[in-house]
Amino acid sequence: MIRKASLVIVGALMGATAMSVIYSAGVPAQAAGPSTYKELSIFGDVFERVRAQYVTPPDESKLVENAINGMLTSLDPHSSFLNAKDAADMRTQTRGEFGGLGIEVTMENELVKVIAPIDDTPASRAGILAGDLIAEIDGEAVRGLKLEEAVEKMRGAVNTPIKLTILREGADKPLEITITREIIAVRAVKSRVEGDVGYVRVISFTEKTYDDLEKAIEKIKAEVPADKLKGYVLDLRLNPGGLLDQAINVSDAFLERGEVVSTRGRNADETRRFNAGPGDLTDGKPVVVLINGGSASASEIVAGALQDLKRATVLGTRSFGKGSVQTIIPLGESGALRLTTALYYTPSGTSIQGTGINPDIKVDQPLPEELQGKVRAEGESSLRGHIPGQNETDEGSGSVAYVPPEAKDDVQLNYALDLLRGNKTDPSFPPSPDKAAAVKQ
Repeated sequence: MIRKASLVIVGALMGATAMSVIYSAGVPAQAAGPSTYKELSIFGDVFERVRAQYVTPPDESKLVENAINGMLTSLDPHSSFLNAKDAADMRTQTRGEFGGLGIEVTMENELVKVIAPIDDTPASRAGILAGDLIAEIDGEAVRGLKLEEAVEKMRGAVNTPIKLTILREGADKPLEITITREIIAVRAVKSRVEGDVGYVRVISFTEKTYDDLEKAIEKIKAEVPADKLKGYVLDLRLNPGGLLDQAINVSDAFLERGEVVSTRGRNADETRRFNAGPGDLTDGKPVVVLINGGSASASEIVAGALQDLKRATVLGTRSFGKGSVQTIIPLGESGALRLTTALYYTPSGTSIQGTGINPDIKVDQPLPEELQGKVRAEGESSLRGHIPGQNETDEGSGSVAYVPPEAKDDVQLNYALDLLRGNKTDPSFPPSPDKAAAVKQ
């Protein structure tokens, strides 16, 4: 059933993070013209002047790295240079596992607060509890650190110890707990049963996503008899993207046939098409896909494929609108080059670059009072230097990306549940795969 795609990346630039994967590209570079080499000699002259005469001795490796990044970021917001550390972090993200403790954390009053320990991890076995405040990591105060810096200190090589100083409500003094790091697998998919509906949330597209999705659907089927199961909600909200092959596999999980996506590069012979094969994991049950402004790239591929092929009804607000594909080119010990090499197209032949996926049913999620006026719509079209989409208009892409923490307050989710249970009706639900539009190439 699963069609293996090339390992390229389709992650969205959300804040400072773009999901990515290693890909070996053996395309030889064409020789530059004489004028280009003349410009490069000017760069060499400037570099030497800065190195020799700047008011303080500069870090030469940083100068080169920043110069390379300057060149790449002038192309588009998603092309960049990854130094050795960044490249290693990228590989960790896409594998969906890392050496660590197994806790979900946030920042509170300049301390790291434990949201929850993950079951059967070093943290849970050591007695870390939800609500614990981490004041010191290996004797170093957490105050003054950013959350990502504290998280980086807690991650590390497997089988290495770490000592945490914990402030716990009700304890008369700080607790010192030593934990040995292990491999922590990050769940790419979370699921639950909402009465007679299966709810599946895809958090990101890592190497584990399809396998996690398959297990989630099997679990739902085991909990709800087939004659009672009304259908599935596939929640792609706040999903920034990830691996192209996983986006194709997740789409294929709900499809019996049809083109999932095509990618088109600089040259016509670089066009690649990826098709679904027989084998719908949900046995043809109705599906509603939830999207918002935080749904980007790989998640847009899934939403676009299921929408165009009339397999699912898409509900929510306009997606982020990142329709480009990045290739990761290893540079040995120096790191890697993340370079935009193609645009992708939905089965109808549509590029969503700068426009996003428009839902079949538009349902806005109200913001709580404390967030009103503080959260604005973001999308690819608002990024400086983005590649203009062929269908892009002044309206742009994206929408507010907010999902309430409690299901009872989730207007979009509850609308989807009402559709599946027949409490609401809409001409777009349920769609018929037999009426999918012919592909427009």
